[in-house]
Parts: sequence; C-alpha cells; structure tokens
Amino acid sequence: MSGTSDETGSAADSIRSAITERHPAVPVMPPPAPRSDSDVRDFRAAFNAAHLAMAVVDRSGYVVAANTALAGLLGTEPHALVEQRASDLVDLGAEARTWQAYQEVLRGRQARLRCTRRLKHPDGHSLWTEVTLGPVPGTRDVLLSVADISDRRDLQARLRHLQMHDPVTRLPNRTLFFERLSAALEASSYEHGGTGRIGLCYLDLDGFKAVNDTLGHRVGDRLLTAVAARLTQCADQSGYGRTGGHLVARLGGDEFALLVEDSTGTEQLVDLARSVLAAVQEPFDLAGQRLSVSASIGVVERAADGTSATGLMQAADTTLYWAKADGKARWTLFDPERNAHRMTRQALTSTLRPAVERGEFEVEYQPLVDLESGAVRGVEALVRWNHPQFGSLTPNRFIGIAEEDGSIVQLGRWVLRTACRQARRWQIEHPSDSPVFVSVNVAVRQVWDSDLVGDVAGILAETGLAPQLLQLELTESAVMGSAGRPLQALQALSDMGVRIAIDDFGTGYSNLAYLSRLPVSVLKLDGSFVHGFRYDEGTHPNPADETIVEALVQLAHRLGLTVTAECVETAGQAARLRRVGCDTGQGWLYSRAVAPERIAEMIGTHPGADHDPW
Repeated sequence: MSGTSDETGSAADSIRSAITERHPAVPVMPPPAPRSDSDVRDFRAAFNAAHLAMAVVDRSGYVVAANTALAGLLGTEPHALVEQRASDLVDLGAEARTWQAYQEVLRGRQARLRCTRRLKHPDGHSLWTEVTLGPVPGTRDVLLSVADISDRRDLQARLRHLQMHDPVTRLPNRTLFFERLSAALEASSYEHGGTGRIGLCYLDLDGFKAVNDTLGHRVGDRLLTAVAARLTQCADQSGYGRTGGHLVARLGGDEFALLVEDSTGTEQLVDLARSVLAAVQEPFDLAGQRLSVSASIGVVERAADGTSATGLMQAADTTLYWAKADGKARWTLFDPERNAHRMTRQALTSTLRPAVERGEFEVEYQPLVDLESGAVRGVEALVRWNHPQFGSLTPNRFIGIAEEDGSIVQLGRWVLRTACRQARRWQIEHPSDSPVFVSVNVAVRQVWDSDLVGDVAGILAETGLAPQLLQLELTESAVMGSAGRPLQALQALSDMGVRIAIDDFGTGYSNLAYLSRLPVSVLKLDGSFVHGFRYDEGTHPNPADETIVEALVQLAHRLGLTVTAECVETAGQAARLRRVGCDTGQGWLYSRAVAPERIAEMIGTHPGADHDPW
C-alpha cells in the first residue's frame, strides 16, 4: 500500500511541478488530505439524516446505499433498496431518450441527468418526483436524488386551469381552445383510426349587448353561464370527440365554439348546430328573470390535412357573419363559392383607389335611340375596370364597393370628365349631324361628399361641352328621397342646363306627388317593365304591363318629362314601346356598350331600323 502511495505522490508532484513551471504565478492547491474514519461516519450520518431522498448507485446501475428519506418516499426500508436496480425504482426505462441518457451517466460519458417521473407508492397513491443523477467525486459511483414535487405540480395544474378557463362559465377559454384545435389538426392525432376530418360550430348570441345594457352585467353573466351549460349538454349528448373533456369553449364576450374532432361529415355538424340552436332558444329562468335569446351559428367541416387553426377560424368567422347578415337566429354552412366572392370583393376593395390612379378604367358607351326615327340621340357612359387579375369588370362588380369606401367621388369625377371630353370630340368630328348628349351615372355619395355642382361646371368649361348635352342619372330611391343639400345640388345643375334623369324608375316607392317638385327632365323605365313586352316565339305578353307603361309615359309627358325604356332587346318590344308613346330606347336591339369609335360610326345612322318589322 505504501509503495502505491509513493508512486501516486510522485506522479502528483510531477504534475504540480509542470503546472508551476508553465504558470508560476498560479498557486497550486495541495491534494486533499485522506479522510479519517470519523469523517466517513459523519458523511454516512448526514446521508442517512438528509431530508432529500438519495441513493448511491454503482456503475452497473445497482443501489449500493439508500437513505431513510428515499425509503420513506418509496414506502419501504433502506436495506430493502440495496442491490436493487435504480432504474426500476424510479422508472428510468419508460422513455428511450431518458434511458439512453441514464446509461451515459453510468458510463461517465455524461455529467448529469435530470428528469420528472410519476411514481406509485405501495399504498396506492401517486406522486410526482424530480430525479437527478450525477457522479460522486473521487469514486466511480453515481448519486441518485429524488425530490417530491407533487405539491408544486398540483399548484402548477391549478394555475394552468385558471389560466386556461373562463372565470364566468368555467369553460375552456380561447387559449385552451386553440391549443386543443392545433393538437387536433396535427397529422399524428389521426394515426389511430380517426376520420381525418374536423368540424367547428362558431356561435354568437343575438342581442346579448341589450341584456347587459338593460338588465346589468350580473344577469348577463348568469345568462352566459346558463348558455354554457346547455352547449356542454348538447356536446355531451351527441358524444362528440374522442379525447374527452370539454369540446365547448367561450372565446370571449358572447362568442362560443364547439369543436368536433374526427367528424363524420357535414351532416354531423349540421345536426349539432340544429340541436344547439334549439337548446339556446328555450327560455332561461335566471333568479326570477325569464329571458329568451337566439343565436347565430357558423358551421365549418373539412379535412384536417392542409387546414390550419387560423384558416379554420377565419372560415368559421366568415360563416357566422353570413348567418348574422341573413337574418340571425339560424345556422349557416360554409360555402366555398360564396367565400371566393367575398375574397374577390375584398381584393377589389383594397385595390380600387390605386386603380383609378393607375388608369385601369375605361369608358364604353351604349346608344340611346329615338324610337320614332331610329336615330342615335345620346349615349350612356358605362365604366369598365380592366383589372390585372380578374379581367374586365362591369360596374355592378365594383360601383357598390366604390360607394362604400368613398372612392366613387374620385372615380365618378374621372368618368364625368372622360365622357364630356368624348361627347365634345364627337360633336367636333360630326359637325353636320345633330350632336349627341352623354348620360353619366351619379351616386348619391358624390352629391354629399363632393362639390358636384362645381365639378360639373368646371368640367363643362374645361371640355367645352354645352350643358344641354350632359345628362346625369340618379337612381329613383336616391332622387325621390332627396332633400337639403342633394335637392339644392340637383336644382343648381338643372338651372345650369344639365338634364337630370331618374334611373330604374318603377323599382322604388315612386312618390309621384313629390316627382312634380323635382328638377327632373327624364324618366328611365326599369327593364322589368320592358321584359313584359316580349312578343316572340309564341309568347303572349301580359296586357297589364302595357297598361302600366302607357300610364307612366302619359304621366311623364304631362309633367314635361321624356321617357327612355331600358333593356330593349327585340323589334317587337321597340314597336310596342313606340306605340304607347315612349321617346327613346336603350338595349341590345341597338347595341351593347361599345368603344367610342363604334359610336362615331353610328352617329347619323339608324341602328334600330333594320330590326323594325313594323
């Protein structure tokens, strides 16, 4: 033994001498003194008395010594743990990764391992533990320590529950719902015989704000709690979901969501939506308050593959909006075609204003033909949008959008200037023919949001077009309800010499008494009247249509107005309209909306003559 100590000391002295020579300024610590028997007994006593559960494990993975705390944690005696496999005591073989790391620690290739394990006590209860393994200095053994973290885990679970649940209804909140939804959309969740599909009912209470405003938030919270109970009952009775737990969540306010994992198809979601709608519509008795509410529900069902949580919720939110817009108190199923139209509308909305500046619009013209002579008396300017993505768009695709976002003012001013400039050019190019007037549609918002009178006066002066050759068209509902500023603007334009026409006449409320007090000079009969004038292929028109149109024409003439019939498609229609006294016609019989060059060819001709058999 002494010889071995001398050799070890000699080697240690050599190492210390080498370090001193290389780094003379660095002090070299002397080797630790050998521990005495009393030190060893003190260490053993501290080991046995420690509150932290510990065991010494040899490199083969067997317990060499275990303290009282570990024995108590596992419900046995310390000596009973000796020579047992440490991995069996703390379940280190349950996971391949943990087992591999444990082997690396035993071999000395990894310094430390820390993991969490759920252990079962012999009396039946379970406890959560934090297991740590590390080398014992100066030996080839490993120290195993096990800390009971059950109380900490319980606290974390309670805090998570509070964080993930709505305090009013006790339902999962938005955070937990999206966590569940994201997990359900993972491909791995459908590996064990699932359908690979997912469904969602997105619900919003109709008129809930009125309950809060009139009865107070306390009653509103009680109502939300009662609604949550009924939704949960519907989901439980239907037996949806293979993972158990709540499939119903409160996403905020009066919005709820019902998640259906592994759905079997649209019919299943529709059945759930119907049951939910019926359940919510049953009256609620809330501490003496009897309330009746309804709900709007957006229903989405699709394959989980390729679907994201964000995409699914966007579809559900859109469908819920449709249910609200369609009248509330109903469920509505997601419609891809309707959604595509909405997306197109959104795309048009975002690009409309820049499109005016980029010059993506053009104006075409449809002739207004004298029904007696067949000559072109005027043209209606119709704007087209040459959209780079959607192609040529007619006004009904974007005028409503322009009116909503206010860009109609900018667009309308451009159309007016373009049309007036073109009408003046025709007048100059055809000096021997009677000049044709140009009719331009005007939105009510142009009257309210801009100086329409000033714009018209400026454009007429700029282009040199006579006011009598400009006609402005407004819809019947807009003109007949005009008062204040709109009426003043119409009167000023009329005084200027500009003609005012009521478009689509006969589709509104037709306050004829009010009509006599408006500065209107032209009535344009809606095409629905003219359709009843068809007299071809053996069809027999309704005599009432002709009687109504004849009465309107006579009334207009007595008020000093001229009448234009829209949507004239056949020579028979034209002949009958002429017979009842209608002044001008407009429609495909004469021409569709065409480029300015085609109109120039029609000026001085009679485009309807060849079609007139009378």
